[in-house]
Amino acid sequence: MVSNSRAVLLLCGALSLHAQDPAKVSSDVKIEIDNQWVRVLRSRFPPHASHGMHQHPNTVFVFLTNADLKITNMDGTMQEVHRKAGEVAYMDSARHSEINLSDQPAEIVLVELKPETPHQPSTVTLDPVKLDTEHHTVPFENERVRVLRTVLEPHIKSPVHEHPHYVVVYLTDLHTTMKLASGVMVDNPRRAGEIAWRDAYSHQTENIGEQQAVEIQVELK
Repeated sequence: MVSNSRAVLLLCGALSLHAQDPAKVSSDVKIEIDNQWVRVLRSRFPPHASHGMHQHPNTVFVFLTNADLKITNMDGTMQEVHRKAGEVAYMDSARHSEINLSDQPAEIVLVELKPETPHQPSTVTLDPVKLDTEHHTVPFENERVRVLRTVLEPHIKSPVHEHPHYVVVYLTDLHTTMKLASGVMVDNPRRAGEIAWRDAYSHQTENIGEQQAVEIQVELK
């Protein structure tokens, strides 16, 4: 049987963790994907808005707009972060609060990496970065993730390639098709700012639209 004092401590701890969840701290933060590997949040900052003290695990940030933020860490240290739309950043687990310094709204996609997810060695052999260097670059990579920036001009078709489990953030409006290993053709019209989760698979992508298609792909390791 748990003592009254122990029960109070457990309840306080649970409430503390709940209060540190960015999706609970601010109504500007919404959960878009939540599975055994990642939780993906969309954070919208109105001009000069603030998000109270909260905590993230290791996280990939994809900036959908320009962002000018002041970050206050748990120890009281502060820093300013200035990012352009389309940039990507990585942050180790941290607790902080944020203020939008700009007169403009900011929108950021946060791919939180769940710490309990075991490392799974990649079985990918058809690496898009090696097969199609011109259209696939790597703005960031560490032991947990590899982030790809894919840029396809109109009517460009990528070679057949593979991905491990990954999150896709669409930076532009686009209309692509994906031919799967089974031969099934998937129609994939998207709007800028949309997010998708994909299990590991092999496919070939073609930009059938009339404008450049730009994606950020956060591959899990």
